[in-house]
Amino acid sequence: MTVTELVSYEDALASYDPVMGLEVHVELGTKTKMFCGCSTELGAEPNSQTCPTCLGLPGSLPVVNAIGVESAVKIGLALHCEIAEWCRFARKNYFYPDMPKNFQTSQYDEPIAFNGYLDVQLEDGEVFRVEIERAHMEEDTGKSTHVGGATGRIHGASHSLLDYNRAGIPLIEIVTKPIEGAGERAPEVAKAYVAELRELIKALGVSEARMEQGQMRCDVNLSLRPNGTEKFGTRSETKNVNSLRSVERAARFEIQRHAAVLSSGGTIVQETRHFHEEDGSTTAGRIKDNAEDYRYFPEPDLVPVAPAREWVEELRKGLPELPRVRRNRLREDWGVSEHDMQSILNAGAVDLIVATIDAGADAASARKWWMGELARRANEAGTDLAALEITPEQVARVCALVAEGSLNDKLARQVIEGVLAGEGDPDAVVAGRGLAVVSDEGALGTAVDEAIAANAGIADKIRSGKVAAAGALVGAVMKATRGQADAARVRELILEKLGVEG
Repeated sequence: MTVTELVSYEDALASYDPVMGLEVHVELGTKTKMFCGCSTELGAEPNSQTCPTCLGLPGSLPVVNAIGVESAVKIGLALHCEIAEWCRFARKNYFYPDMPKNFQTSQYDEPIAFNGYLDVQLEDGEVFRVEIERAHMEEDTGKSTHVGGATGRIHGASHSLLDYNRAGIPLIEIVTKPIEGAGERAPEVAKAYVAELRELIKALGVSEARMEQGQMRCDVNLSLRPNGTEKFGTRSETKNVNSLRSVERAARFEIQRHAAVLSSGGTIVQETRHFHEEDGSTTAGRIKDNAEDYRYFPEPDLVPVAPAREWVEELRKGLPELPRVRRNRLREDWGVSEHDMQSILNAGAVDLIVATIDAGADAASARKWWMGELARRANEAGTDLAALEITPEQVARVCALVAEGSLNDKLARQVIEGVLAGEGDPDAVVAGRGLAVVSDEGALGTAVDEAIAANAGIADKIRSGKVAAAGALVGAVMKATRGQADAARVRELILEKLGVEG
């Protein structure tokens, strides 16, 4: 492959203006495929979830998945799109081994949803509107596994294996209009858009949108034009980018690569590109086809789709609170800044905190534990917060035990450690490890007396008015009780016994 020497990002933006187009494919969470009754469940034996229809065998006829259509309308409405009164499917013709029919059933010039927008909030609070060109229904392809090569790609492989279980799974493709005016923040806008879209899809309940599992993936189209001009440059299309960070990195790399080519007098080739996670680079794929090369024509085996206006309005009324509106409401309810709310969002903690509050915790405590101890442990384990082996209900119970004085923060961290280690729910860990706060006044009093007797000099300082010295005695008592005393109550007892007001 040819490696292009990149120019710096700053130099690229000094001469060129980036224009992006983002195409996001969302795999719907339906139980069956888009045009047949085959299961969509993950993990089955290869090619075990296929039938004559999704394999494109002669004489088979497709039938549209009603839930797929409903999901498409919901997505369109949530993106402020117009919903077509009449639309139809088309055949997108191309040969590729993972497309058994040699065409993809998609929508071409008559999508079910069009002309919408999505407002996204950047990290500094600025809101950027991304215009939506269309959202249309189609089916996924099969999966190719290339064997024998060093990269896992077809080049250099000795042979390829094909699994058609995924062929025919419902997809919604959401295509933006050209995104202009983002300037140096174009990569950040791309990342924020995909993040907001993912939250929207999850809120609608039409897909889990797990990018690492391919349930949502983004094609990043990018071109550059000289500053001060209006004509778009030639675009590249980085295919199947499957994480938010990678979307941002792909856009940034392509800006630098395009600028290097153009600045050296070269020309950009309209092509697909592969993104490489290990270093954030892209490499050439194939020359990009134009729409006419796919020889679209109306699908003769499917009737047009004509969503009734009454049904569309029913779906509109049933839409959930949109993620950005919900976040603003929660931010006000929780009394946190926009910066803190963005941190909570970035950590994937919004729903976990909400569920913990719903389970009985107060907002401040729920945030404290998820964004503190639990975020630290997730980071150490290299995993997401939601993947930790602890539930919001268990975190709420830890909060309750702290609130009632049965645990202090140090003990609560040990309880969380025990829950994560599989030792049971918080109460079981407290009992099993003997972690309850020492609340017996007699036992506390004895520990305080022993600390005073062992530290007579410090006790004299406290009696003379140096109340701050009480911290040393509190520490001695906490050590004697293995951290299981209530530090505030210990301090009160020390001052009482020494006849000093706190």
